[in-house]
Amino acid sequence: MSVPAERLDQIANRFAELEARMASGQLEGEAFVQASRDYAELEPVAKVAAEVKSAREEIASLEEMLGDPEMKAMAEEELAELRKRLPEVERALAIAMLPRDSADSKPAMLEIRAGTGGDEAALFAGDLYRMYERFAAEQGWTVEPVSMSASEVGGFKEVIANVTGTGVFAKLKFESGVHRVQRVPETESGGRIHTSAATVAVLPEPDEVDVQIDPGDLKIDVYRASGAGGQHVNTTDSAVRITHLPTNTVVTCQDGRSQHKNREKAMQVLRTRLYDAQREATQGAEAEARKAMVGSGDRSERIRTYNFPQGRVTDHRIGLTLQKLPQIMAGPGLGELVDALIAEDEAKRLAAMSE
Repeated sequence: MSVPAERLDQIANRFAELEARMASGQLEGEAFVQASRDYAELEPVAKVAAEVKSAREEIASLEEMLGDPEMKAMAEEELAELRKRLPEVERALAIAMLPRDSADSKPAMLEIRAGTGGDEAALFAGDLYRMYERFAAEQGWTVEPVSMSASEVGGFKEVIANVTGTGVFAKLKFESGVHRVQRVPETESGGRIHTSAATVAVLPEPDEVDVQIDPGDLKIDVYRASGAGGQHVNTTDSAVRITHLPTNTVVTCQDGRSQHKNREKAMQVLRTRLYDAQREATQGAEAEARKAMVGSGDRSERIRTYNFPQGRVTDHRIGLTLQKLPQIMAGPGLGELVDALIAEDEAKRLAAMSE
């Protein structure tokens, strides 16, 4: 997909204008925030656009040199390299210019729940949470637990965490779905392989202005925290349950000792779930198109299998199997799967636009 020269000039001019505005020191408040967002969004596009323009100009210059007998050999050699490289940078530009999900730049709420498999599913949910924690640390992100329901044998029945940083939702959004594990549980004396599952949901976390919640639509209950014991359980009415009456959405938080903190975290989760519901309602056509690409991200869809005896991980949506299970569960290896899913999504969207 070749971008016209006029469009390259428009991108360069717009980026130069934003640079000048940012450097002027005259922007304040919301105007500065908006300009910063626009700059961050346009910068990668402008960078690749400049590479395309430079490559095209170099090719034109070298083609003129072909008429000079003394320069012809050198020009032909450099032309061959540039003509090979130009389609690559033009494709990179086309990908950079693809319409972006408006939520890509947002932080995310990560929710992991034990599925079928009893205690082993809870242990696997804990393994997945630690995998994402380590991956996040490598990305320079921050993971803050919002709510945890520990299993008596270890791991979690449910864990919810807030992940903040640059491009969190863009990288993690394809992690939503059913993650299946095949391994021999520690409690299995016969050495039989068991299959268990955990569900993962990655939801973009909205700003408060993205979701307006009427206090009159909320029913808030406080009660005494309960659970497996330990530091998360105390003898005061600190646990909070919030019900959004119009949608019957219920969230609870009991991890903190402060009722105020638990209420704040519960509201954070509630805003995220309502925002996700709004996105699904308004982006129906886009959701169908995405489902045809790398899967819907629906929590009921089995997306990945972690086979411990064979040391492999298979992502069923793109048919990718990696013999790197230890590296993936350790966190850093997950990046190869994440990048492959993003690349598949970009390639198919690019192909769809070219038709």
